[in-house]
Amino acid sequence: MINLETTFAGLHLKNPLIAGSSGLTNSVKKIKELEDAGIGAIVLKSLFEEQIEKHSEKLSQLTDYPEAADYINAYIEMNHIEKYLDLIRSAKEACNVPIIASINCYKSSRWIDFAKTIQDAGADALELNVFVLNAGEFGDTYLEDSYVNIVRELKKVVRIPIVIKMAKNISNLPGLVGKLKSLGAKGAVLFNRFYQLDIDIKNMEITSGPVFSNPSDFSDTLRWTAIVTGRVPDFDVACSYGVHSWEDAIKGILAGAGGIQLCSTLYEHGPGVIEDMLTLMEEWMRQNNYKRIEEFRGKLNYRNIKNPSLYERVQFMKYFSNYR
Repeated sequence: MINLETTFAGLHLKNPLIAGSSGLTNSVKKIKELEDAGIGAIVLKSLFEEQIEKHSEKLSQLTDYPEAADYINAYIEMNHIEKYLDLIRSAKEACNVPIIASINCYKSSRWIDFAKTIQDAGADALELNVFVLNAGEFGDTYLEDSYVNIVRELKKVVRIPIVIKMAKNISNLPGLVGKLKSLGAKGAVLFNRFYQLDIDIKNMEITSGPVFSNPSDFSDTLRWTAIVTGRVPDFDVACSYGVHSWEDAIKGILAGAGGIQLCSTLYEHGPGVIEDMLTLMEEWMRQNNYKRIEEFRGKLNYRNIKNPSLYERVQFMKYFSNYR
């Protein structure tokens, strides 16, 4: 009998498919639909410190009294946080799958405040939705140092598993993941999808780019999943960026992933895609004589293949110079 059960960041999952943080995970109704469709775990839509502050700033501009502005700011922040905590509590009450909270902050003190209240609300784990674009105003290691400092401080007050959603623009990803592991992080998600922009050449203005990922985006995710899990053993990694099919899920697990986060494909095909993916994953396992996920997890990662340099090929012309 095929068994899709696995573990990620110390959590027991009935299968490796995880609903990524998005608008599809911002209400109990939507979350329950995902659980009923067969999802293995759910990451709630992120609580953004910046979003709270912008809301506060907008309303504060309506008054000329500093005391009133302070009251408005405090009320809005408390209201946002309390709504998020209610979502955690309600999701935990309604669902049996692990509920992973997600936060995004840019002040170290806020990470700690948010994380403590989220833990107390009953979240099973905490995903740190960290992305800072260094446009030249910070030092070369600012992003990496931010990850390290945030995890170091949170581990002083947080007992639940901490998972870090990583950016793609890390100079030494395995090295940084190794540091985060030594600090007590339980997992990493590859990768965070930044806001995509475009330029409207007719109106000469900056516009939004594609909202959803593309299947071709999965190549980098696959490469780095294999390298990181090979270089940093006994540390859980989840594929996220560019996952669109059951084949991607199998490839990610072969590369070493313990979790497969779904987002764009859920938007495009609905919760029904979860059952389809699980059915086809089981069929692939049956055809290849695997009964459990752990029997092939990491089988083709950086550490376990005869020629690890296959994952280091980056020069396009070197390998495709004869392509017509």
